[in-house]
This record gives sequence, structure tokens and C-alpha cells, in this order.
Amino acid sequence: MLGVARTLTSATRVLDVLGLLRPEDGIDKYCTVNPGSAFAEGLPEYLASMGVQVLTWKEATRRSFDLAVACAVHPSMRRLRAPLMVLPHGAGYNRLVTESTGDTTSPAGLSRRELVHRGRVVPAAIGLSHHDQLARLLRTCPEAVPRAAVIGDWCFQRILASRQMRDWYRDRLGVADGRRLVVIHSTWSEHSLLGRYPQLPLDLVTSLPSDEFAVAAVFHPNVWARHSSLAVLERLGKAMDAGLMVIPPQEGWRAVVVAGDCVIGDHGSTTFYSAAADRVTLLAANGLDELDPASPAAAFGRSAPRIDPGGDLYAQLLCAEKDHDPSVLRPIVDSQLADVDKSGELTQRRLYAFLEHRGVRLPEAPPDPSPVPHPEPIRRLPPTAYEVTGTVHGDGTVDVQRWPLVAGHCERERGFYAVATETSHTVWKQSADVVARVLAGAAPSPPEWCLREAERYPGAAVLVARIDEASAVVRLPGGTLLEARTSRPWGGPQPALDPLVLGAAVNLWLMDGRTGEELTEGLVVRTGRHRVQVTFSRRTDDGLGVGIVT
Repeated sequence: MLGVARTLTSATRVLDVLGLLRPEDGIDKYCTVNPGSAFAEGLPEYLASMGVQVLTWKEATRRSFDLAVACAVHPSMRRLRAPLMVLPHGAGYNRLVTESTGDTTSPAGLSRRELVHRGRVVPAAIGLSHHDQLARLLRTCPEAVPRAAVIGDWCFQRILASRQMRDWYRDRLGVADGRRLVVIHSTWSEHSLLGRYPQLPLDLVTSLPSDEFAVAAVFHPNVWARHSSLAVLERLGKAMDAGLMVIPPQEGWRAVVVAGDCVIGDHGSTTFYSAAADRVTLLAANGLDELDPASPAAAFGRSAPRIDPGGDLYAQLLCAEKDHDPSVLRPIVDSQLADVDKSGELTQRRLYAFLEHRGVRLPEAPPDPSPVPHPEPIRRLPPTAYEVTGTVHGDGTVDVQRWPLVAGHCERERGFYAVATETSHTVWKQSADVVARVLAGAAPSPPEWCLREAERYPGAAVLVARIDEASAVVRLPGGTLLEARTSRPWGGPQPALDPLVLGAAVNLWLMDGRTGEELTEGLVVRTGRHRVQVTFSRRTDDGLGVGIVT
């Protein structure tokens, strides 16, 4: 068996399909890179890192195989000495790529130029993800219709089968405590989200309260191939400093589809898959200029809710969550993805049909979809400076909202500053109402640090130094020191205590006219959907705490 890749996108899909061949059947698997794509840089190395045997294209065309599988067809594949099975490398066939198809009406993968050579249909089998694609193939290349079969979408079947891993994926992404995960999806080209709104990742991560939302970005592998990993990460540097997680192009995007709550995307397949998984979906770009008008992707672009990148992103997201109705887009996504629960079985049956003459029998049981791999996000250290607003309620609850500060990207002032000592922006430190040391175990001790830093930052109303994951020392105006600790709920773990969140809550408390003495009665800090009860104690001459609420 030979897997044929042209781009990273097609390579990952080919490897997924080759996984349908059972190891006990003794099928030798090889891979090769079909040359000519502008997005093929590093493909042989990637395939080798996945443990498959990699042949050069010259070697592959000199050897004979029982079957070659490609998830991106090209006329040069006719040189292979093997029956060729071609499949889509995304959610169906949608994009108009004239340099590949030779015309402006055929979607890539279904054009006569790609499928026929000198009057002969090159692929022995053409996999479709939905019955409607037969009608489109009949229009673009009727002689290829007898070779076509609807086999569903094995990739999406694995996504759906991974839903029970949602909590594990979210844990790997650091999304807990009631935060929602917003995922930015962008395909490539000038019509993509990144092509139209390159500032959107930074705008989004600085517009959403960081204790209510986490933001991850999934970019098409062609983006990485065209600009290099270094260039992509450099351009996202400010957004990553503000908390953006970036998903590598090789793997992880499927786990993020499972883990996500909301999607802001475009006409790429990853956005489509997210909508098919019933995620709250908003389009920043619809890509209609490069889509087959008859494709479900075009219908999706015309029908999916839109987001105004220049508007209030937070308000639009909250509104989209409230109004979300998965049934609105269901007819469109269903017109692209058929027989999803049988995709692996149908694809496997087609693969093994080419091996019957070698005595390899079709497995009796259908393949069991394994969960997709855990995401391994690229991220930086958490933000060290925030703008803070909030509300103090009569029952002792303090609502805190924080937005990461980014130099040169402050459109309007929201409230006061809460910064960590690690921040390098001197002006923020001197202007901050809250200064915190977030590292535990550092010298001097937390009480000594609070007393010393009061002289360095006379404008700060509240100083906080972490003791451990669940406690901190707080200095109030006038020099009062309190030890703060979270209360462990019955049946639950000890909640973590973020010194910056604590300092922000205490400052809001004082701004509301409450006193430090009243803090000894305890307070509840609420950030979005997460709440934690905090108790305070003051040191006495005998070293015992007083005013502890249990």
C-alpha cells in the first residue's frame, strides 16, 4: 500500500486512512510525496517522524503496489504503477483552484483535468463524502462517475467518536473553572479570515475577559508552509503574550473542535466541521469568491451567522451564544457529510477490495474509531498585566472581569491596572492599583515582600504575594497585612488562588467603600462562571490568626 501526499493537509488525511488497514493483515505501508506543490516543504521529514517508510517519488514510480491512496489528486499520479484511490482532504470538494483544474467551474478534486489523461480516467476509485457530490461530478467529469463511491468522512467520524474525551482535551488546553473556549479557524488565501482580518486574533484575545474565555487559533497548514513557523508565531507574538494558544498544523485541530465552545472562522473545512459538531459558529469571512457556488461550503458561507471584526466582539459572542440553534445549519452540514457513522466501514471496505486478489480478507467487524490525539498548543507565559472592572454585591460576592494589557493596543480604558512584578512595562507598574508577586517560594518572604514593595509602588492600593497555590499575603492601605486562603468545598479539591485575581477583588472591595476589617468575614470572588470563597486572617502577637471564617 502506498500513501501519496502533496501537502501536509493531505498527508495527515492519508495517514488517517492508512490506519484503517489492520496490522494483523501484514500489509506493508509506504508513503511518498508527489512533487510540485508549493506547500510540500518538510513533508518527507514529517512522514518519517510518524514512523512510516518514506520513498522518493522516483522510487515510488518504479515500484508496483496493490493500491495507492491520495487525498489530493494530481495528473502526475498517473505515473504510479498501482490502482489509485483518491479522497478529499477536507470536508468534501468545494474550492475553485484554476491552476489545478484548468477552469473556473470545477471544484478541485472533481475536474476533468485532474481525473482524466488522454481520455482515460486515472483513479480506480474516487471517494465522495455525500451523494450530492455525484451530481456535481456528473457535471464536471461524467466519465469518472462509474469510479465514484460515497464513503462518508472518516476524519469526522473520529471527531464525533472523540466527544467523550472533551474534558481531557480541555484539561490539556488549560480550559477549566467554567471558561469557554473560543477557537479561531482560518484557511489560507486572501479570502480567508487571516487574509481579510490579520488583526482579529489580537483583537479577540484582548476583547474577551480572560477569566471567562480562553482563545485558541487553528490555521490551515498552507499558512504555515507559505510563511514558515517562525514567521507565523512572530506575527502572533502580541496575541500570544495576551494568552492566545496556537495549535500546530500537524495535529490538534480535531481535538480543539471537540473541546471548543464557540468558533470564529471562515469557509475552511475546520470551521465546517465545528458547525457540524454543533458549536456556536460565526463567520468573519465566507470565501464565496473562491468556492463552487453549488457546494455546501458556499451555502454555509451564505447562511452561517456573521461576526463584525470591527464591532464589539464580546457582545457579539454573547449574543451568538444566546441565539445559537444547531438546527439552522444542520441541513447544510448534512448535505456535505453522509453516512458518518459508517464512514470507516465504507472506506475500509473500498480499500480491502483492492487486496482481495492477494488473499487479504475484509475484517468481519467494522473499524472502531479511536479518539483523536491530544492537542499540544503552542503558548507563552500567562499575561502579567490586566485592566480590571467589577462589581461588589451585598452578600460579599465580588465579580471580577480582567482584560490582558497589550502595549500599543489599548483602544479604551476600562478600569484600573492589576500587574505582576514580572511585567516589563514600567508605566503599567507605576500606574497600577494592584501589584502582585505570582511566584511562590521566592525571597524575601511574602510579608516582607509586601512591606518592601509598598515603598517602591506608593500608588498601589493593594499588594499581594503568593504563599502557595491556595494562599497569599495581602497588604492593604495603611500597612495592614492579611493572609488569604481559599476554602475547600465539600467533595472538591482546594481551589487555586490567583494573586492578581485576589488583588483585583480586594481593590474592588475597597473602592466600594468596604473596609479591611470587613474582609475578615470572608468574601466570594466570582470570575465568569467560576467562584471561590476566600477567608482572611490577621497575625497577632502570639502568632495565631484571628477572624478566620470556616
